[in-house]
Amino acid sequence: MTPALYLLAVVILGFAATLLHLPPLVGFLIAGFVIGSSGLPNLPVVDVMGDVGVAILLFTIGLKLDLRTLTRREVFGTAVATMVLLTGLGAVVIGGLLLLGLQVDTVTPTGVVLLGFALSFSSTVVVIKLLEERDDTGSLYGRIAIGVLVVQDIAAVVYMTFTSGRTPSPWALALVLLWPGAKLLGLVLDRIDHREMRTLFGIAVALLPGYLLFDALGIDGDLGALLMGALMASHPAAKELSSSLFTIKELLLVGFFLSIGMDGVPGTGAFILAGVLLVLVPLRAVVYTVTVRVLRMRRRTSALTGLAMTAYSEFALIVVAVAVEHGVLGGEWTAAVSLALALSFMLSAVVNRRPAALITWITHLIPHRPANTLHPEERPLDLTGVQTVIFGMGRIGRATYARLYADGARGVLGIDNDASKVEQLAAKGYNILEADATDQEFWQRLDAVHATKAVLAMPDPGANLHVIEWLSRSSFTGRILAIARYDDEAKQMCAKGVDVVLNVYDGLGASLAEAVEALDPDSCDRHGPECTQTHESATESAAEPATGSAPTLSPPPAEPPGARPSHQPLGRTT
Repeated sequence: MTPALYLLAVVILGFAATLLHLPPLVGFLIAGFVIGSSGLPNLPVVDVMGDVGVAILLFTIGLKLDLRTLTRREVFGTAVATMVLLTGLGAVVIGGLLLLGLQVDTVTPTGVVLLGFALSFSSTVVVIKLLEERDDTGSLYGRIAIGVLVVQDIAAVVYMTFTSGRTPSPWALALVLLWPGAKLLGLVLDRIDHREMRTLFGIAVALLPGYLLFDALGIDGDLGALLMGALMASHPAAKELSSSLFTIKELLLVGFFLSIGMDGVPGTGAFILAGVLLVLVPLRAVVYTVTVRVLRMRRRTSALTGLAMTAYSEFALIVVAVAVEHGVLGGEWTAAVSLALALSFMLSAVVNRRPAALITWITHLIPHRPANTLHPEERPLDLTGVQTVIFGMGRIGRATYARLYADGARGVLGIDNDASKVEQLAAKGYNILEADATDQEFWQRLDAVHATKAVLAMPDPGANLHVIEWLSRSSFTGRILAIARYDDEAKQMCAKGVDVVLNVYDGLGASLAEAVEALDPDSCDRHGPECTQTHESATESAAEPATGSAPTLSPPPAEPPGARPSHQPLGRTT
């Protein structure tokens, strides 16, 4: 009966959150507090689900991680500077409240500093979910945010390793063998079916040589899951493996959000402290924004990073738990930090739901700086000659690009926010830039050079609709063409003024039917080695040969006159 009540609370409150246009995680957090204060017995399986969900989340982060990015100034510098600044800010605020008479539980001066340290981190779970929903994990601000999160997680792991009293086993040195071992796992992955076995393989790698092996050797298991993902990141199927884990990861993380509120309702002092810490959330955004801006990022990149990193980290609970165990904090501090954590999750979810107007407002508050002082990836680029822009250089975008050039079109530019994809396609001769499709200044810049067509070919449902909303606020007056996967999505696009909407599945079916009608049964050997492809729009290989060589376009892709190297990211007004 108890599991049924848990499930009922999760479904009802999660659905209620969606009806209020809030992320479901807000409902899950509230469900945790409701269950925790209801007197229902705690189910240990909820904590297990949460731990496994976080381990798989960190594994999927590792699958998208380039470890070289952690050493970059905008990543490592942001992580170190914000940890120092926010630790000091948190310690001063909490210490001031205690001096003013706030009563939560016993606390020592060391405990105050540890509270500031615990609250200096940002939530890995919330930030990654936010970036995934926006399809921004590969964008510049997304890469900065993920890199900072990884550095923070490593700092938390180092702290817990030194304070937990556990000494890493001498056998921990043998973990270096996982580096060549990852190559063997890659060979196994090549032979695994693309369906449920690939999902099971991902879970096994994250938990066995990842979480459990590291934990058994006296090292934090979450770090092990992250490192195993990073070791597998170079495999060609890493992105597919990450996608196969998405649904089960989301389900398991429900247990994580439930467990946050299941310690019960804290006392009055804890509510006051949580309220004050919630007021500090905007200051956290300011600290991140200013730090990223000082490190020579654009105003918009700085604002997006600051807004995304506002929520307190789930690692704060672990740090506080260790402090309670060592007697520098009283037990009620755990409930107080849990409440502050939950409230910051809710606030971050609400603020980042539709941040367009807020980002624009913040951007206007940040002082200008000369373009030549910006980070090289943020400097402006000449777009003279661009007429058609394709947003989303996945299979459909690449096929569209190839067909346009094959038909003699010129001035075609591909746009994607995934840096690795941009680099790969630029090396193959594509005229492509790294840019954010939701950047209103970018659309205004395109209008200034008289781009006449925008093709929205992003694969995720809702992504193209989101860009159309941005377009409606810009001065772009060209024609808009977009793809849709669902009929209701296509109807919304038409209602918003899109000139041409193509249903992906309908188009694929029509192309296949034409191929069937055109097929001569007497001229095709069923077992022959060759296969004729009649429509580039129905396949990726029209845009990119299976051998991985440059696309066979005639003439080959060329950059617009005056453009800088095509692999450089797009810069806008600073």
